[in-house]
Order: sequence, then C-alpha cells, then structure tokens
Amino acid sequence: MKNIFKSALLLMGATLLFSACSDDRGSNPTLSVPDSFVLNTPAYAEQAINLKTSESVNLTWSQPDYGGFPVAAEYSVQISLTDEWTVSNVEEMADESGETQCNYYILDDVYSTCSAKVNAANIAKAIVVIGNYAEDNVPAEVDVYARVIASISGVPTVASNSVKLRAIPYYIELKDAPIGIWFITGAFTPDGGWKNNADGSNMLAMLPVPGADVDKTTGETILEWAGYIPAGSEFKIIAPAGLQNWNYGLCGGDESGGQVYRDGGDDPGNIKYTAGGWVKLTLDTKAKTLTFTAINGEPTAMTQIAMPGSYQPGDGWDVNSNLLTAAAMSDAHDWTGEVTFESDCKFKFAANGAWDINWGSNTFPIGAGTQNGSDIPGTAGTYKVYFNDILGYYYLVSQ
Repeated sequence: MKNIFKSALLLMGATLLFSACSDDRGSNPTLSVPDSFVLNTPAYAEQAINLKTSESVNLTWSQPDYGGFPVAAEYSVQISLTDEWTVSNVEEMADESGETQCNYYILDDVYSTCSAKVNAANIAKAIVVIGNYAEDNVPAEVDVYARVIASISGVPTVASNSVKLRAIPYYIELKDAPIGIWFITGAFTPDGGWKNNADGSNMLAMLPVPGADVDKTTGETILEWAGYIPAGSEFKIIAPAGLQNWNYGLCGGDESGGQVYRDGGDDPGNIKYTAGGWVKLTLDTKAKTLTFTAINGEPTAMTQIAMPGSYQPGDGWDVNSNLLTAAAMSDAHDWTGEVTFESDCKFKFAANGAWDINWGSNTFPIGAGTQNGSDIPGTAGTYKVYFNDILGYYYLVSQ
C-alpha cells in the first residue's frame, strides 16, 4: 500500500513538474515586430515653435511592443511638411539627375531612450530641404509632422504615428555632410589604449584621403592612417556614432580580411594584426572595408611639429610656435592641436624647430602636405587640427 502511495506521489510530482515546465515555456516571450508604436502629442503642439530662438524640441514616445521580448532599440526622428513618407532626403541626394524631390527628412541623431531633445536647427534645415525654400521665400509659419523610427539590428524598422507641430522656420544655408573621423583604439594606442572618449582623445585618427570621392549626404569616403602596430596587437576602429557607446565601428578579422561593421548588434570581436610592423591602414567608410599595406623602412621620428603661418602675431612664420601635441605612445607620428585664424591666412607644418622638414599643399581643410609644398590657404575660424607626419595628411575640423 505504501509503495502504491509513493508511486502516486511520484506520478503527481512528475505531472506537476511537466505542467510547470510547459507553463514556463508558454510564458517565455517571442520576438515579434509591431505595426507601430505611440509618439506622444506634446502639450505645446498648438503653439508656434520659433526654431531660430529655440535650442531643441522635446519629443517622447512609448517603447514598441516586441511581444514582450527584451530589446534595446535605437530611435531616429523624421520630419515631413505634408505627412507623406515616401521619398526621403537620402533618396533625393542619391538621384544624380536632380529630378527627385523628397517629402520627408531623416534627422541624423540617434537616441537610445524613449525621449529626445531634437535640435531645432536640424528641424529648420529639414524644412528648407523638403520645401526647397530659398532665403527669400521661407514661410512665416508652417505645419511640421514628426514621427519616430525604431531600429534593431536584423529586424525590420517600425514607424510611430506622426504628430503635427507648428513651427516658425528660418533659412539655413545647405552644406554637404562633413567627413567624419573614425578612430583606432587598442592596447597599442595612446595613454594605455582602449579609450573611447566622446572627442576622440587618446585615440588615433584616420584622416580623409585628399581627392577621394565623398558621399555628399553621409560624408562617407576613404580614410587612412599610418604608424607602427606591434605584432599580435588587437584593436577596433570606432565610427563617429560609436564614440562612447562602442556600438558602431569596424571589428573582427585580421590583415587578410574578415572585418565586420558593428551596427548596434553584438560585438564581433577585435581586429588582429598578426604580422605587426609599420603599416598603412585604408578604410572605406561606405563599403566598410579595411586594407593593410606594409611600409618599407622606418619613418623618421619627429621631435616636434609646429604650424607656422601668417596668422601668427608679429612677423609670423615662427617654426617654434603653435606646437601640436604628439600622441602619448612610443613611435608616435600622430599630432593634434587647436588653432584659431582671425582671418583668412597661409600656414604650413614644420618639424623639429626648423624649415629642413616641412609640409605644404594648396587645399583646405583637408590635404596631403609634401616637402617644401605650397603655403596652405586657411579660412577664418577655430579648428581642431589632426596631422600624420608619415602620410603628410592634415584635417582641420571646424569647431
């Protein structure tokens, strides 16, 4: 009788266990893609927002329901004047015939939470592009429609509802997208390596190749860096959007290839340089490809790099003034600094406190300086300066 009772208990326990496991499996979330999600109508929606005097426009939204599946979506904001979403500004720029006119604009900023302080100047720019306005015909007020796009790597994007706002726009001169610098970070890079600072400090800048094609919409082009990488080193190349968050950049593979662009998904690992040595890295930021080219011989080490020029006080052209800072690493050939030109001017790069080694060119703000080249034409403004003395490449980024 006891055995029968024990058997019954075991059978009941097994049944309960099976039922519990079945319930557990049934409650596990399964990823599903929603049709939409809710962008909240702001309390100020009926008021006319003066975009010229406002710093930002605040938007909030609910997190899309991916079937209860825990995900970390990224969000971007889009703008329309007609609540139509069929042709984007990216598609308009890609049409070389000039016949395409966009009806919505994709703003550049990406957000990781369900709220955004949308730059008011970017909205003003979007209005000018969509409306095809000139400086003398920007309307006094205009209806603006906004929506939010949720993105997860490998999953179709989801659009929110649109909300109507009222705006007072102003004219913004349209310019091509700037070229973004990608930064190398790893154990061999400055100040102990593996930094990912917002301003790119303590990292190695990959600079634009002069004369390379540039995508006017995205600023994508060919970047290069030259220097020494010890054998067996590992590193990553961080895209502008990946600064601080590590989520975007070139990862994995080695000198024979195999690199993967991390687009917000899982980390594909580090790039390995097995051979090591003096090398030039060439990065196509549009195709997301990387090429290693060995450099024969050891480049000359520089003790200092200065920026002599007509912008300097007094007689100018002092080869010991406005010194750039060398990367804090052995075998450094990367230099950075900041300069202000009060007016248009001429300048060059000079090494070691003399004119024996100097770099000049005739292009600005990007160029490849050559020994005894032309004086570089500078435009008034304040700039972050990047210079690689192996390539002679310079890039002055407006601040």
